[in-house]
Amino acid sequence: MIEAPTLDEIRALRDALGDSIVRTPVLRAEAIESVLSNGTRVFAKLEFLQHTGTFKARGALATVHGLSADERAAGVTAVSAGCHAVATAYASKAYGVGAKIVMTASANPARVEACASYGAEIVHAGTVHEAFEMAESIRRDEGRFMVHPFDGKTIATGTGTLGLEIAEQVSEADAVIVSVGGGGLIGGVANAVRLANPNCRIYGVEPSGADSMSKSLAQGEAVSIEAVNTIADSLGAPFASEYTHAMCAEHVEAMVLVDDDELKRMMGWTFHRMKMAVEPACVAATAALFGPLRERLAGQTVVVLMCGSIMDWNTFSSFADFDAVYVD
Repeated sequence: MIEAPTLDEIRALRDALGDSIVRTPVLRAEAIESVLSNGTRVFAKLEFLQHTGTFKARGALATVHGLSADERAAGVTAVSAGCHAVATAYASKAYGVGAKIVMTASANPARVEACASYGAEIVHAGTVHEAFEMAESIRRDEGRFMVHPFDGKTIATGTGTLGLEIAEQVSEADAVIVSVGGGGLIGGVANAVRLANPNCRIYGVEPSGADSMSKSLAQGEAVSIEAVNTIADSLGAPFASEYTHAMCAEHVEAMVLVDDDELKRMMGWTFHRMKMAVEPACVAATAALFGPLRERLAGQTVVVLMCGSIMDWNTFSSFADFDAVYVD
């Protein structure tokens, strides 16, 4: 059995972090509703307006906040394609802790620059699997604390602050749709939302080229995938952990997949109709609502979690399908 955060623990962390995290806004997404045209009420949780540009700041801050004086003195390490790296660097600077971050060679240049701007030392690895091995070596050899990108109760408490906000801001929600990488976001959000609103259902969305959680839930245990192949690199976790798998098995109604073409079309449409230039992971929940969840959630009150975005314009414009058309 895993130990999940309680609402009291989540509230206490939110109070402790104070202005280090932003209570990000929710808006009624009438542009999305007009396309669905099936009575669905849609709210968008704009977490890309969080410090560092993604939800990852919540988990990283929760982790560094909880370190002992000796652990802070030794410093931290982390592994990431970018968003978690930036968040760990931000949290480390906030608490005056040294950070040595492993980033993959494919990391978006804007994320590398953002990570460096918070004063972190950056080292590079070729693949995601190599990056995890390198970070583990740094932890072992240098005594640094590993700030995991998605695993464990501390991360779930941090992302739980986001779930608590959703439950407070849209208390009547029937469903929340969350993009999934390693499962730290959806696990924490689902736990908090369902503690506050047990009738709300949580749906997870993965890229078809990075479906470790879908495979884990289908097989009944945490599994790894051999390769990650998606433009949504921040959702490219090569495995689910035992903790995140258990949280999802307990709280997630269903997992669905979207492919890269759907993400590209959604990026273009979101830019055109909602005036938001955001990364693939950020539009995954909306792509799922337009696609595999459209009929299943018809007529309900739905929150799409726009989880974050750190991307330069050149990369965004090379991915986004600006000719995407959805009939209103």
